[in-house]
Amino acid sequence: MTSPPVLSLGVADWFDLFTHFVTLSLLSVGGAISAVPDMHRYLVLERAWLSEAQFAACLALAQAAPGPNVLFVALMGWNVGLNAAGGLAAGAAAVLKGLLGVAASMGGILLPSSVLSYNATQWAHRNRELRAVRAFKAGLAPIVVALLLASAWVLAGGAPALQQQWRLSLLTLAALLLVWRTRIHLLWLLAAGGLLGALGWV
Repeated sequence: MTSPPVLSLGVADWFDLFTHFVTLSLLSVGGAISAVPDMHRYLVLERAWLSEAQFAACLALAQAAPGPNVLFVALMGWNVGLNAAGGLAAGAAAVLKGLLGVAASMGGILLPSSVLSYNATQWAHRNRELRAVRAFKAGLAPIVVALLLASAWVLAGGAPALQQQWRLSLLTLAALLLVWRTRIHLLWLLAAGGLLGALGWV
């Protein structure tokens, strides 16, 4: 596992973190998980505020834990704050910067989408019989599927990783088919994936 990056974040950086998540909030049509590719680009590749290992761990932990899946955004903000403080060894400063990261990321991802969703839902409910409203709802489905597939592609590591790890590719395909063709609960698939990982198969 790579060591976390050491950061020096100023007020402008914290504001950039907040505004970036504001933008993602308005673009994440299928929920926050659909914006994972851009979060990875911004936090890991462009800003280097998170390491690859931290980014993957945030996603894995939040998806495995009970509760809304948007919690991975809070974990990303928390880790950015910890990295800005130099790690947990910084004590209270690390906790405060971690909480600042949580506030910036979660505030950014939740505030605009919540306000927009509330107002759009009220309007759509009043005008639900309009042809344009029905067409808009039908048109969102393929967009959401495409965004989720892009997120899965980033998490899997892209084509090179899938070619090198044929077992992971096979497991991904099997899970996709099971979700599509059966009613097996997703928790069973997560447990099976975790077991196969613990056994060293993937």
